[in-house]
This record gives sequence, C-alpha cells and structure tokens, in this order.
Amino acid sequence: MAASPSSLGTHFTTDKARQGERQPQRITFGGKGSDTGRFWYPRGVTVSEGGEIFVADSFNNRIQVFTLQGTFLCQYLTLEPGGRKINPQDVALDGKGNLWVVGAGGTESPVKKNKQGRVMRGTDLQKTVSDRGVAVDTRNNHILITHVTDDAYDSAHGEVLVFSPAGELVRTVGGDCSWTGWFASLLWRQGMRIKDPQYITVDGEGNILVSDWGNHSVYVCNEDGVYLFQFGGGGSGEGQLKHPCGICTDRAGNIIVADMGNSRVEMFDKTGRFLKHITTDIEKPQAVAMAPQGQLVVTDAQEHSVSIFQNF
Repeated sequence: MAASPSSLGTHFTTDKARQGERQPQRITFGGKGSDTGRFWYPRGVTVSEGGEIFVADSFNNRIQVFTLQGTFLCQYLTLEPGGRKINPQDVALDGKGNLWVVGAGGTESPVKKNKQGRVMRGTDLQKTVSDRGVAVDTRNNHILITHVTDDAYDSAHGEVLVFSPAGELVRTVGGDCSWTGWFASLLWRQGMRIKDPQYITVDGEGNILVSDWGNHSVYVCNEDGVYLFQFGGGGSGEGQLKHPCGICTDRAGNIIVADMGNSRVEMFDKTGRFLKHITTDIEKPQAVAMAPQGQLVVTDAQEHSVSIFQNF
C-alpha cells in the first residue's frame, strides 16, 4: 500500500494500473511538509550531469537537491537579488552548471544561482497571467522562458522569451501576429493562438517543445522558431492530453509529457506519435526530467512527492 503524504518516506513501488506488464523500478520520496526532504507543491525539476536532482519546492520558497536514490543533499532559498522570496515554478541548468529559476507568475525575475546557491543575476520580466517554464539551449546557453501576455485570459496568448547567458533579451518568439515564425504559422494552420504555455524544453537538435495547458497540446518548432507540428488534443485516449505540464526528451529524441489532467506520464516519438504510458499512477504529475544515467524524475503536486523511474 502506498504511503500517505504525511508519512511518505523513500520507498519502492510499482504502477498499480499496469500490473501484469513489465514494471519499471520506482523510488518515491517526500510528503507534505516544510522539513528537509519534504515538499509543499513541488513543481519544476532538473537533473545535473552528476545525477543531482533539483526540485522547485514552490510554496516552501526553496530548491531542494537530492541524489538519484532520493537522498537529501542540500537546499537553497529562492530569493531575488533584492532579497524578496519567490515561489519557484521551474528550474533549468545551463552548460556551466548554473541553476536558472523562474517564479510562478507575477513579475518575479528569472534568478541565476551558481553551484553554491549564491544569487548571481536576476532579469526583470513583464507581468504574466500564468505560470512560467524555463529551459536552456546548452549549445549557446540561451535561456528560454514561457510567458503569457498580460491581457484578459480569453484574449491572452503565449510566447517564448529568449535571453542570453548575461540575462539580456535576445528575441521574443511569438507575440505579435505579424511575426512569421512558429506561432504565426500556428495561427495560420490552426486558427488559434497558443493559449497557456506551461513548461518548455529544447531537444538535442535544438527544436523547441512547449506544453499548452489550455489547448491540451504540445507544440514543436525548430531552433529558428518555425512551426513544425503539434500533437495531443483534449481527451483521455492514447496519445491525447488533458492539461499537459512538464515536458522533456530522452537521448533518442522521444518526448515525455506529464499529462496532469489524466494522472499519467506519456511517451511519444520525435514526430509526436504515441508510444506508451510510462505510468498511470501519479495523481498530478507536474514536471518531468531525464537524468543522464537514463532515469526519469517526476514531481507530483498533489501528493507533494517525487518519483524516480528506472528501466521504463
């Protein structure tokens, strides 16, 4: 029987809904609380080359760091350069091992921390009506952040802000309908704008993938911002999505999506073709990250926990 959130420790389990199939080994740890090793609404997650897991422990205003066995290592408070606390929404590591943190909406700046957790830089952002995701293109260390314009929700639209390693805005992908890149192409093909971009990742070829919570889809463009394709669509069938959140890719280019509204994590190939359910036994999968060693890390916002899957 799975542990309750109030008593959850590090334990091994299997996916109840997939009994009879080959089960991935799974470690789950956390539980609701403010002590070290516990979480209050964990969101974004990333894994370093050395196998350290960085978790955005949102309502505890901190980043917690663990091993791939779920052992607590250390924690950092999430503070802007001026000292104001932020609720971390997402995290990403750049090619130099620095951690980038974005807050959940509002006007919080993306914060850059070095390996010791010292705040190095913040960059002012416009107010957004939604949460933010962050990713790093490690080929040039550009920082990509999702953003929703500060309009009424029904007329708001999504865009991606691209920053240099120094924190300077390089370009905005999307936004103005006259722009000729992937969002404009998306408008032309689909007759709508991306509604509510949540999480973002960059694959090994430089393609940008964004989950759209509002349109129940994932959108893919190339490194120049030209629209390639989308997949998903609202529903609970194989390959459909309901309020997708976290997104990442593995070394083969397969796309892994936290299908939050359907309480599952799905895998698609690099063209968006459904491959399989990795798990259907996480209440509210929020974010996903691949470890260099091949493990998949998933945060569960409802159970306030983190799961590590092996051999999936």
